[in-house]
Amino acid sequence: MSFFPKISFQCEVEEYLTKVFRNNELITALGGQEAENKYQSLLSRLSHPPSFTTVRVNTHLSSVKHVKKLLFEEIQKFKGLCVPVLEHPKLQDILLIPVIGPRRDLKKHPSEVIVGAQCGYAVLRGAHVYVPGIVSTSRFVKAGDLVSVYSDIEGKCKRGAKEFKGVKVFLGNGISELSRSEIFSSSGPLKGLGVRMIEPVYLSPSFDNVLPSHLFLQNLPSVVVSHILNPQPGEKILDMCAAPGGKATHLATLMHDQGEVIAIDKIANKVKKIKLNAELLQLNCIKAFCYDGTKALSVEKREDEQEGPPFSPESFDRILLDAPCSGMGQRPNMAYSSTLKEVTSYQPLQRKLFTVAVKLLKPGGVLVYSTCTITLSENEEQVAWALKRFPCLQLHPQEPHIGGEGMKGAGLTLDQLKLLQRFDPAAVTLQGMDINSLQDSREDDLISLANKDCIGFFIAKFVKSKSK
Repeated sequence: MSFFPKISFQCEVEEYLTKVFRNNELITALGGQEAENKYQSLLSRLSHPPSFTTVRVNTHLSSVKHVKKLLFEEIQKFKGLCVPVLEHPKLQDILLIPVIGPRRDLKKHPSEVIVGAQCGYAVLRGAHVYVPGIVSTSRFVKAGDLVSVYSDIEGKCKRGAKEFKGVKVFLGNGISELSRSEIFSSSGPLKGLGVRMIEPVYLSPSFDNVLPSHLFLQNLPSVVVSHILNPQPGEKILDMCAAPGGKATHLATLMHDQGEVIAIDKIANKVKKIKLNAELLQLNCIKAFCYDGTKALSVEKREDEQEGPPFSPESFDRILLDAPCSGMGQRPNMAYSSTLKEVTSYQPLQRKLFTVAVKLLKPGGVLVYSTCTITLSENEEQVAWALKRFPCLQLHPQEPHIGGEGMKGAGLTLDQLKLLQRFDPAAVTLQGMDINSLQDSREDDLISLANKDCIGFFIAKFVKSKSK
């Protein structure tokens, strides 16, 4: 049974998605009822967080065994949390921490704190509440009060309101660190901790400032991507849409910090974040530039000493295009706010970036394309387009292959679909985890659940032929 309502969409987006998941190819393969059941399951899963928190170990600085021991010691500090830290047999640089929940027996308190949707989603994945995320509180909230925290999933609550009767979702209970007057101070917005969560609906450790140089919070499929690109020491790698730097720093780590990882993003503040993450993880081979990836191909001869973009054709051994996308695979998300125009705007942008990537890739080089969305138009349809548009590209098997195969509906053959990797949250039945079920589970079963119960994600791996 679902704890939260299914994810909601604007009407035109819902109609669009319904057609995607009831396409003729899919219905012919599965039958109408099975296709519909999978789609409804997906909508339920998207509004709930994954069953595991995934952390990538910075193996440049420390061993997985050592960090596992440190992390287990940190988790012991969390009241009421007694969970294992699991290693993954195929992703040997990550650790998995089971998430306990949803906890249905929590008592709600009269004093309320309403937070914005994005803050609410962070709380469901283990975060405390920080002041910028607070939208309203009950009238007489004081520092030290027990409060129930709710998410304003539709964004209807007015900032500073003393009461909110709109749609709100219970996230758990905490202790207010500040009074209402301090939170909504006229002297300007405060920063820092607003509510320390003590009884969250989903019990997961907060990783605020926990082993910051040794750990990087990352969704499981995002870690898989870098392993599939498989960068080698001494190579020149391009991460085309690199912010905030999780994959770029992972690529550099896999290369033992030897070679060159060029990370570009067109938003200056995000490029700063890439540089900060590289510095924090003590990686020196990353060079980050603020640049529009669609313009990264140089049309004129470059100066030899020029480091940054634009780049000459066939400059890179491997390219990662983790493309801007509609983001419908992100979890949890209870109310998706983008319009159909916004959703459909990504396909042409992705094709522009992909075209540049193909031209920048050396013959024999590897191009990995990925998104964190569930549509056909941004995933399998892009693969079908790429194979037709660029005869020099061939789909290649992915290692490791942890997710499912590609989705039918884009005209790809069964053999081609098997070469793709689609992480589908609907692949696991809605359940949740409590301490008893966790203790009764075999480690293999927990790993299998972690592989399935993650964000929605898509990966395709291409190799550029050497013959021109």
